[in-house]
Amino acid sequence: MPREIMWTDSEEIGIQLQEKFPDMDPLTVRFTDLHKYVTELEGFADDPAKSNESRLEAIQMAWHEEFEDAKG
Repeated sequence: MPREIMWTDSEEIGIQLQEKFPDMDPLTVRFTDLHKYVTELEGFADDPAKSNESRLEAIQMAWHEEFEDAKG
């Protein structure tokens, strides 16, 4: 069973989103969609209402870093 993921686990979330959506540029994802993707991740155990713009931005930047690394 995967460990529980919280909104503050931006790096772990970024890694998982990159694995789940390898061809999607994170900078093109709206925060409403990003919120949905995060809350649907296996192991996500935080309160969906606890997200905010700064947390979503941190997740988006962590995902973007993984995306850039994957491109080589």
